[in-house]
Amino acid sequence: MSDDPNEPPEQIDAPADARFAIVWSRFNRTVVSKLLEGAKAGLAEHGVSEEAVYVAEVPGAWELSYAARQLARSGRFDAIIALGAVIRGGTPHFGYVCDGASLGLLRVMLDTGLPVVFGVLTTDDEQQALDRAGGSHGNKGHDAALTAIEMVLFDRKLEEDGIPTQRA
Repeated sequence: MSDDPNEPPEQIDAPADARFAIVWSRFNRTVVSKLLEGAKAGLAEHGVSEEAVYVAEVPGAWELSYAARQLARSGRFDAIIALGAVIRGGTPHFGYVCDGASLGLLRVMLDTGLPVVFGVLTTDDEQQALDRAGGSHGNKGHDAALTAIEMVLFDRKLEEDGIPTQRA
């Protein structure tokens, strides 16, 4: 058994027809590019082909919500993975960006009925971010990919049980 607290209780594979979008912010590119690699690897390890993954880049974490909303509205995806890194600085800007990104992505998920996975690191320093982007704390992009697959499976299970999922 894995020590990873996000590891699913059993081996999971994504449905063959599932499509995923990954939106990532290039601000703090050194960190976020590692999250992106982890997310792609996580999807591939669980049966998702490269053709079933659409990747979009935005300038920063603040813009993730807008991009996720546009992707969700397209009707082309079963889940969206949002990746970014907000590293605390010496001004209140950190709090505004963290709050805006988290609440914005939550709103997209609730307004559209599409799973939007929060893969945005909010850390005190760059080392903490690197530790979570493939370092000593694993790769949170990989974890986000597993969560996205599980949420797609959740929606599919609801539909099998006659509980329609509402997509806006």
